[in-house]
Amino acid sequence: MNNLQKSLIALVAGSLLSVSAQAALFSGVAGYTGQPYSGVKVGQYSPDDVDDDAFSYGVYGGYKFTPEFGVEAEYLTTNDADAFDDEFEKAEYSGDVYGLYATYDYVFPNTALYAKGRLGIAKNEIDVDYTDNFDTRENDSFSESDTGVAGGLGLGYNLTPMASIEAMYNFYPSVEDLDVDGITVGAHFKF
Repeated sequence: MNNLQKSLIALVAGSLLSVSAQAALFSGVAGYTGQPYSGVKVGQYSPDDVDDDAFSYGVYGGYKFTPEFGVEAEYLTTNDADAFDDEFEKAEYSGDVYGLYATYDYVFPNTALYAKGRLGIAKNEIDVDYTDNFDTRENDSFSESDTGVAGGLGLGYNLTPMASIEAMYNFYPSVEDLDVDGITVGAHFKF
């Protein structure tokens, strides 16, 4: 990990702690007691320059310090998808994302609809299985990963005071110069 990545991680971690501390201070003043939540999500994981996008699925959970500010963690994984496939060779990939984010929700007045933004750090890991159709000695499996800034923007809807659904566009750290983004739909329950 180079110095720029370490600096970005330190900056994001410090920002998360600062937002959390300020939100906790505000919550005590306004009487908001905070609210944990957890849920599941499905979607599409899309690295650049691959033949097929992968189907993604995962879990997420968080804590709202105020009605607007919170923190969220997620784990997302994918099925195997084709990076490329021709008569001579084939490569399949799968991905895993581990993330920690600060969140901000804006509730539209007089509706159950809200906009959500999140920014934080994530580890993005891509596993690749390469198959040479003519020389099996060339077959290989390897993994590449990177940790860096990640986030997303989306819309949510409060079905009840204790259950919500969300649709989000997400961006993840680049891996070996491959930009990776995705779209997810999730549902979570508040405790």
